[in-house]
Amino acid sequence: MPSPYVVQRTGYSPRALALTFDDGPDAEWTPQILDILKRKHVPATFFVVGENALTQRSLLERMVAEGHEVGSHTYTHPNLATVSGRQVGFELNTTQRLFQAFTGRSLRLFRAPYFGDAEPSTADEIKPALEAQQRGYVSVGLHVDPDDWKRPGTAAIIDRTIAQVVEGSPERSANIILLHDAGGNRAQTVAALPVIIDRLQAMGYHFVPVSALAGLTRDAAMPVISSSDRVAAVADLALFSTLGGLVIGLRWIFGIAITIGILRALALSALALIQARRELRTVFPAIDPARFVTVMIPAFNEERVIVRAVEGVLASTDVVVEVIVIDDGSSDGTSQAVATAFAGDARVRLMTLANGGKARALNRGLAAARGDIVIALDADTQFEPLTIARLARWFDDPALGAVAGNAKVGNRVNLITRWQALEYITAQNLERRALARLNAMTVVPGAVGAWRLAAIRAVGGYPDDTLAEDQDLTIAIQRAGWTVQYDQFAIAWTEAPETLRALAKQRFRWAFGTLQCLWKHRSAIGRSQPRGLGWVGLPQAIVFQILLAAISPIIDLALLVSVATTYVAVSAHGWAQSSHDLQTMLTYWLVFTAIDLLAATIAFALERRERWRLLWLLIPQRIGYRQVMYYVVLKALAQALRGPMVGWGKLARTGRVTAPSGAE
Repeated sequence: MPSPYVVQRTGYSPRALALTFDDGPDAEWTPQILDILKRKHVPATFFVVGENALTQRSLLERMVAEGHEVGSHTYTHPNLATVSGRQVGFELNTTQRLFQAFTGRSLRLFRAPYFGDAEPSTADEIKPALEAQQRGYVSVGLHVDPDDWKRPGTAAIIDRTIAQVVEGSPERSANIILLHDAGGNRAQTVAALPVIIDRLQAMGYHFVPVSALAGLTRDAAMPVISSSDRVAAVADLALFSTLGGLVIGLRWIFGIAITIGILRALALSALALIQARRELRTVFPAIDPARFVTVMIPAFNEERVIVRAVEGVLASTDVVVEVIVIDDGSSDGTSQAVATAFAGDARVRLMTLANGGKARALNRGLAAARGDIVIALDADTQFEPLTIARLARWFDDPALGAVAGNAKVGNRVNLITRWQALEYITAQNLERRALARLNAMTVVPGAVGAWRLAAIRAVGGYPDDTLAEDQDLTIAIQRAGWTVQYDQFAIAWTEAPETLRALAKQRFRWAFGTLQCLWKHRSAIGRSQPRGLGWVGLPQAIVFQILLAAISPIIDLALLVSVATTYVAVSAHGWAQSSHDLQTMLTYWLVFTAIDLLAATIAFALERRERWRLLWLLIPQRIGYRQVMYYVVLKALAQALRGPMVGWGKLARTGRVTAPSGAE
């Protein structure tokens, strides 16, 4: 009677068995299986998945060299019964061309994923075999399947294999054994394999390649490619080698980045704790109420906040201050506001300049400063009453060039500013405290820092060739032999950008300025003077502020791809076969997150009067906020390659920052 399909089966041979392995090659399990087969002098047939073979050329070559056969198991292991004809072609042709490029041989044997039965009874079951046959492949089925991929236990794999082989008959041949060398943890399969071989051989069975059961020679199962195909194979080899290199490179980048990130978090936390313990034993210098300090406030269109900034400085206690407001060509009423509000106060002086940049404005202020200690205060920042006195108390040490204070976000009015508040606590201040322990601080922040006037003048004043003048100056004075200190109790409340656009604008300026500083002071890297800065401070800035931030989008993309592929694998293969990959991914993520939370918890514990409820924002910060940071670093790198300078890049002020009145 006519029928849609006629299936012809061959391969029954009493006492002849073929070992087959699906889903490989795998860098961990396939070599162990090959070692066992070599030791037992047993041939096998490996049905490889192309995407797994992409990075395992040496294993393919070893299989061929050691007398084994290789067949196609598609490129991405889909269910061919549910995909389009175009994808079937892609799956078969890509794996074929990869194998030809890597070994100089072709594939003729084929096993469809999810085939599972040598006796298909429905159209969707036979479709993959027909598609392969039309492309010149011989489909290889099986009747011995111990379900080793489910990991039922080594003993179960052995017993099921032996039992199914013994039950074979001409009507239901049991000549082909299905095992797996990839797709999860294959320790049970590796342990069972030598026992299976020994027991079956003891029962009178012998092992042959699949080709022998099909009446083919080994060269017919894996024919050497023709001379005309070798030209295409050379081009394919370059393509697949490049793709494989990229995959391996991404894995290494991901692994190295995660490892370095964890080690850095642990190191910063440990150093910060050591520094905190050291501070507990430190006798802080006494505050001298007669100490005279010059506070410079460079201003460009700061009409909204300038009066309050000056008033905040004048409200300082236990210190004598003068305030110099340097209006750098503002187009609003900045100068008029200062002149009106402080007309009768001799402590306040106003300088009005044509616009020339922040560095020039500060240097003009230095020329007019009467104090030996100077502070450059951003107009959007509010000091607590004792902050200036606390900064100034350290300058009894004649070697001290600058003191960095503790900057906090004062306008925590939305998610973006709260994320920044969290960053200041868990990243910037924790890092500053840790680097202070190693004498490796790279920046005294413009928001809160005091300088010895002589140290600034010794290095030629505020630099005007970088956008991060505070960082540039910090590095310069240390290279000139001055030391830098950190005082966590000298607190300033700064206004953070309240929109993503404003945040990106600010951080771009910071990132670009950091690049300029690192390039300008590159000769100090790896030098012994100052040792902490040259060996720790500058190198870690390059690695973590630039390089790691630049490759982090790739790491995040790799994580997203991993999540997507794991979901697809679980949907296709089931939980038992794919859970290993998911567990590995979750382990990495959980360890990294746990270390991150630990470091953040330590940072909060070391801070004063902080709101712990900010901690819950840490994980969403990693997902959303960090992308802005990655973007600005990449933009800064691109801008640095082009070379143009960038202006002030200042933010529109809201005036929402107020220093706590009850600060001590």
